[in-house]
Amino acid sequence: MIQDAGAKTTPTHIVREEPLLFERSRPGRRAYVLPALDVPETPLEDLIDERWQRQDNLAGLPELSEVDVVRHFTRLSSWNYGVDAGLYPLGSCTMKYNPKINELVARLEGFTEHHPYTPEDLSQGSLEVLKQLEELLCEITGMAAGTLQPAAGAHGELTGMMIIRAWHEARGDPRRKVLVPDSAHGTNPASAALCGYEVVTVKSNERGLTDLDALRRATDEHVAALMLTNPNTLGLFEENILEIAAIIHEVGGLVYMDGANMNALLGITRPGDMGVDLLHLNIHKTFSTPHGGGGPGAGPLMVTEKLEPFLPLPRIVRGDDGSCHLDFNRPQSIGRVRAFYGHVGVLIRGLAYILSNGAEGLRAIAEAAVLNANYLARRLRDVYEITYDGPCLHEVVFSSRRQEKYGVKNVDIAKRLIDYGFHPPTMSFPLIVHGALMVEPTESVDREELDAFVTAMKEIDREAREHPEVLKTAPHLTHIGRLDEVAAARKPVLRWRPTPSEGRASEGK
Repeated sequence: MIQDAGAKTTPTHIVREEPLLFERSRPGRRAYVLPALDVPETPLEDLIDERWQRQDNLAGLPELSEVDVVRHFTRLSSWNYGVDAGLYPLGSCTMKYNPKINELVARLEGFTEHHPYTPEDLSQGSLEVLKQLEELLCEITGMAAGTLQPAAGAHGELTGMMIIRAWHEARGDPRRKVLVPDSAHGTNPASAALCGYEVVTVKSNERGLTDLDALRRATDEHVAALMLTNPNTLGLFEENILEIAAIIHEVGGLVYMDGANMNALLGITRPGDMGVDLLHLNIHKTFSTPHGGGGPGAGPLMVTEKLEPFLPLPRIVRGDDGSCHLDFNRPQSIGRVRAFYGHVGVLIRGLAYILSNGAEGLRAIAEAAVLNANYLARRLRDVYEITYDGPCLHEVVFSSRRQEKYGVKNVDIAKRLIDYGFHPPTMSFPLIVHGALMVEPTESVDREELDAFVTAMKEIDREAREHPEVLKTAPHLTHIGRLDEVAAARKPVLRWRPTPSEGRASEGK
């Protein structure tokens, strides 16, 4: 419950403060006791060189019962936020609900107990699943082939840029430039630079779309590729995509599409039909796998027929009898990009999601995601500025410019949203929008929750005008208040150190 903004905002209920693990520690408590050895005990010095042995008990680890440990971590989990708790509007991340059937399928023993070094003739089930996913992704994107190896979106980008370089070098024309619109994802220029390319930024026009005149000026015979995000990070569809592709293809370049925003296009249009030569997909975004906090993920790369010979090895291919095997005889391949064939558990979840929804269901997902984003845009456009106010697709980017005249920044709005029970949206990106708040509701959110989000955002605007200090000191209703993010970035505490005198944790210096 949120109190009146004019009063000091505090929780309206009593919060029972539980002591930390180190404070609950009592000598002699144990969560688990190993059984006595039934073999002769080996002296420690025979196992670990004396130089690496701890000479005293400076670790200061707490002594706890099992129930103490379980309650501690269960309590911490209740302080966190996830897609199962409510709207998770991180723009461009597509934090959709993850159907539990995906988890059940991925946890079948045949998959979880399958070792990656299992011979091919005993791996037909897993190989069939992976091949079927590749074929379905080809159908969804309009591409000819793909690899499931990349572990995440940026890894898929890097794989794509390596293929682009290999393709040009095979033609005796290595080239040196990659064009990246200023509305693209931030990893795009990084992936191009890692492959040794000079990155040239192409400006957006007044509508937030790629400026065709600027693109033509930047395009010459040295351009290896254009890396385009479509829909772009403003949530806008590049309506001139066919002309954009023609400009690049005219000079012999390739069109790479960042498919992280594919949730807006499922079943409606296909990148392969737009002149795109290769693109990566984010299984963990578009096709539903729990993610965040660094993983897990999967970033398959899909390509046209002319680029298929350069895909990473091994390739999963079908024999005449319908069985699958791994093909290592690929002389033009860029080689492996992972030790094994991708994050198989994530890929299985993606296939389960695709098969569960079917063609009509995937289209309905995109339609609902676009509808939800446009609903929020329409409900909030009079309160929060929309710098590029065209018909949006899967996400809408608001600006805090109107609230800033009261001393309130986008970070203050985001922190206050936590008090209203919502996870903050993506902030300060894309860079071409001042004070950006990028909101992607996905298809998982119903009308009632969208309305609750709108109400919260309007209340926060009122507070910004009447009581801005409430926003500047938010959040107020969480177990941990506002952190010094600047200090955390510039002076991070990367090592835990015990306090020897007390035998418990300290934050270190």
